[in-house]
Amino acid sequence: MGRARRYRRYMDTSWWLALAAVVLLALVAALADGWGPHRVRRRRGRTRPPGRPGERPERPRQRVTRAPRPKPAEIWWANVPFEPGGGAPGGSERAAQGAARAKDRPCLVLSVHGDTALVAKITSKYRDERPGVIALPPGSVGDAQGRPSFLETDELRNVAVWEFRRRAGVADPVLWDQVRHLAR
Repeated sequence: MGRARRYRRYMDTSWWLALAAVVLLALVAALADGWGPHRVRRRRGRTRPPGRPGERPERPRQRVTRAPRPKPAEIWWANVPFEPGGGAPGGSERAAQGAARAKDRPCLVLSVHGDTALVAKITSKYRDERPGVIALPPGSVGDAQGRPSFLETDELRNVAVWEFRRRAGVADPVLWDQVRHLAR
């Protein structure tokens, strides 16, 4: 009987459960504090990327995408000035007022030189008293209502390329043959 008591004293496993709970809590606390295997070491002060002193790391080239530029024979919505040349000549105050006086409207690009495009404005109102008005097919300017439009070739405007907002389409080849000579 003495032997059985000694054996039972060594086989009591209730303390194993308490030890496993303590180890599990320590592991959870260590991982929550960042002391686990995925710990990130941070250096204090100024850090330099690996390499030779003074050598700059090569940066990956980013592709620079520019806004699409207008091309001849395209129809665009742009901020077209009311007066020829984008403003009234004679004085910066009058020119600034003229530049502010513009309308977002469709136009036909006749030519592009540098940062300026020569355009013929498109309107929805037909004026028979004006020379050089050409009727366009309905919907050619990307209008949601499909209204008829008219190209006014008697007054051309210079518009900066950054004033072009949205491309509406390409002019009909027959129409372009009629007006391409205006770009000279």
